[in-house]
Parts: sequence; structure tokens; C-alpha cells
Amino acid sequence: MREFPEWLRIPLADAVDVAMDWVLANLGGLFDWIGSVGLQVLIAVERVLIFVPWFVVVIVVGVAAWRLAGTWKFGVQMGLMLLAVGLLGYWAEAMTTLSVVIVSVAISIGIGIPTGILMAWYNPVKRFITPILDAMQTMPSFVYLIPALMLFGLGRVPATFATLIYAIPPVIRLTDVGIRGVPENTIEAAKAFGANRWNLLFDVQLPLARPSILVGVNQTTMMALAMVVIGSMIGNRGLGMEVLLSINRVDIGKGFEAGLAIVFLAIVIDRITNRFAAVNRETAAPASNDEGSVSQSA
Repeated sequence: MREFPEWLRIPLADAVDVAMDWVLANLGGLFDWIGSVGLQVLIAVERVLIFVPWFVVVIVVGVAAWRLAGTWKFGVQMGLMLLAVGLLGYWAEAMTTLSVVIVSVAISIGIGIPTGILMAWYNPVKRFITPILDAMQTMPSFVYLIPALMLFGLGRVPATFATLIYAIPPVIRLTDVGIRGVPENTIEAAKAFGANRWNLLFDVQLPLARPSILVGVNQTTMMALAMVVIGSMIGNRGLGMEVLLSINRVDIGKGFEAGLAIVFLAIVIDRITNRFAAVNRETAAPASNDEGSVSQSA
């Protein structure tokens, strides 16, 4: 009596296995094609990152950080942190990791922002997608490796697919929050001047929601970097693979070096994207005030 009755158990695992068998039998060719195209894109991005001389990348990152923060100290700090990745001997691995992050974040933005817009426009869409996003954010990250491995095999493509699913919720949620947060009087003022839905979206809602969207991009980027490391378990090369090999070999020194390289790379990405969002938040505030004055005069 104290044990849960077996006949009440829902055979969810069996249903999932049947669904995956159907997908592999009927859509296997499609996923092979997607995997082939995705691999070519990943290789192209990686080659570009490795082709650019390391000192050029360090200088560009330092200058970009300086311009965003308005202080040369911040630029020097970001440049030195990126330089430290090379000094630890993991520059090529960092560029490989960065290529997966760039591709997965680009796809996340391409899918996430339109999805967030639909959620902000239509409440039924929001009610349907919100539980899915909740499940995606609470599901253990290792679980995403299973369908990715079954659909694409080993390598960078399944790691990118798993990273995409794991990292996309923040940009969807914060796009929805940003658009819903646009003041109603601003929207009414734009409509009074004859703006249709698309004018309203591109000229009012997206510019004012941009700081929130960029925070979502920042969070998506950081989650993608975290998932890329886990993706080394299914054959993704880069810094995560170095950590995994160090664990298997019980090589504490190598593991510490690779982990430190990941920390430096994560700090650089986080600080720069965060600063970019902050700059846009500061520039959006005066625009919001201007729109408010327009609505009052209207």
C-alpha cells in the first residue's frame, strides 16, 4: 500500500520512443540535410575567427569595450582578459567554442524575437508558449543532449541544436516583456498619427523595447556559452572538450587552465553585451520621454 501502484504509471517514455522512431524514419533525410548545412556554417564561422590574427581580435574587443563604456580602463580590462585566454594556450579552442555560441545565438535571435513579438500581440499565443518556455528552462540541460544526439549524431551540430533549445527562452520572454512594457499612451499617440501595426512595431515598440531585448540577448548568450561546455559530452570540440578530457584523465592543472579560460571568455562576453544593453537603455529613456510629451500634446 505504501508503494505507488504500477498500473497508474503513465507510459510517457514509451510514447516518446515511438515519436522519435517515427521522426527518424520519416524525417531522417531532412535532419541529415540540416546537419550538413549547419556543419558548413559552423566550420565557416570557426575558420573566420581563427583566420583573424589574435592581436586584431584583442584590439577590436578592447576598443569596442572602451567605446561602449566610455572609459579606457574598461577596454583595457576586457582586452587583457581575452589576451589571458591565449596566454593560457587555449586561443584556438576558445574560437571554436565562440563559433558555436555565435551560430546558436544568431539562430536564437532569429527565432526568439519574432516569437516574442507574437506573444506580445496575441494572448492565446502567450498562454500556449509560456508553459513550453517554463519546461525548457527547468529541464536539466543534459536532457537536451539526448534528442540532439539521436537526430544529428556526434559533433558540433547536435551541440549547437541542444544549445539553441537551452538558450532561446530568455530572448523570447524579454522580447515579450519589452513590447508589453511600451506605455499605452505612446501607442495611442502613434495610432493617432496614422501608424498601422507594422509602423507601430518598427518605429515605436521595437525601439523602446530594445533595452529589454538586448538583456535577453545577453542572457541567451551566457546560457549558450554554458551549454556549449556541456555539449562536449557529445563530441563538441573547444574549451568544454578540454575540461572533459581533464576530468577523464584526472589532470587537475589542465582542467583548471581550461576552466579559467572559460571564465575569462564568459566575463568578456557578459560585460560587453551587458554594457551594450545599458547604453541602449540610456538612449531609449529620452526617446520614451519624447514620445510621452508627444502623446500629451496629441
